[in-house]
Amino acid sequence: MSEQSAEQNMDNLNQVTPDVNDTSSEQAFLDQLRQNIDAVDCEIQTLINNRAKLAQQVAVVKKSHVANSANAPTTNPIFYRPEREAQVLKAVMARNTGPIADEKMARLFREIMSVCLDLEAPQRIAFLGPLGTFTHAAALKHFGKAADTVPLTTITDVFREVEAGTAMYGVVPVENSSEGVVNHTLDGFLSSTLKIIGEVELPIHQNFLVAEHTKIDGISRIYSHQQSLAQCRHWLDVNYPNVERVAVSSNGEAARRLKNEWHSAAIAGDVAVAEYDLHKLYANIEDNPSNTTRFLIIGHEAVAPSGQDKTSIVVSAHDKAGALIEILKPLSKHGVSMTSIETRPERPNKWAYVFFIDMDGHMQDANVKAAIDDIRPLVKDVRILGSYPKAVI
Repeated sequence: MSEQSAEQNMDNLNQVTPDVNDTSSEQAFLDQLRQNIDAVDCEIQTLINNRAKLAQQVAVVKKSHVANSANAPTTNPIFYRPEREAQVLKAVMARNTGPIADEKMARLFREIMSVCLDLEAPQRIAFLGPLGTFTHAAALKHFGKAADTVPLTTITDVFREVEAGTAMYGVVPVENSSEGVVNHTLDGFLSSTLKIIGEVELPIHQNFLVAEHTKIDGISRIYSHQQSLAQCRHWLDVNYPNVERVAVSSNGEAARRLKNEWHSAAIAGDVAVAEYDLHKLYANIEDNPSNTTRFLIIGHEAVAPSGQDKTSIVVSAHDKAGALIEILKPLSKHGVSMTSIETRPERPNKWAYVFFIDMDGHMQDANVKAAIDDIRPLVKDVRILGSYPKAVI
């Protein structure tokens, strides 16, 4: 069925109201609706394949460009462009007319883009594991399910894997709206040359999970990461006040343990449900429903402006009174909005500190560049960790 005939049939159906007392009329109406759905499905499938062919052509052009460049032996084409994907997703949401919600529509396009990128060049993504954690969920949210996601044991391992080129990009947690900053991630940048190329904001919804063989009336132990147990403390006090709570290394590990225990439950996110074949006995049990974790995408390449960006820098200040005030003055002078600031020890120096600063804008923006240039003579060192698109979905 052509696009025109499908639209004509939809117009005809919009003008017809089936007689609810006439079973045959209602069935005929449903049959026609299903035929229209089948026709639209065919059109969608054709258009997705057309998009995939265009993505393959993009890959050919990029490979050809690198092959013809003077430094071809040491340069690989860059297939993943964070700024381009952010622009596409924002455009999807801007032109969406419903009834599908903007973010849900963007998630559909995220998966289409993921599959198309996989045709250009399979993406290997390292993340803080194990499987089923919120970092795993963040990796899937950002790169889509077509990406090859690889769980690693520590944040240091994620940095090392990306630095070595074994993984193209990495996903690490950096801060939680309830628990604060993840110091291991900040410290990772102090000894690494990797850049921040993107961010993910993930609402943290905790679920009370059981396995197929769990005897629900006999639950005597609840596993989860210590932060998740803390985030669900009130709910647990009300619903399972006398059940032992056992903190483990991750929510993924908590979910994994249910495989061999009939008397245990776990608290974890949605990804763990599918990954370990579990069931939600209760959903969204977190005490703070607005709890959110921010994750960073790390890689090697600089990212072009997307139109809505952040810039992160790390500043090594002189040990003197008023050092922080001096650093912040240029931001105010040039109208740059600071979104966060964190302090970490400057190892191995004793009683020396560095400041991690996030600000709105891209380092190519005139005001951001001017502010950073004004900071440089005031401090021992300034390093730009990256300019990258703000989280879109």
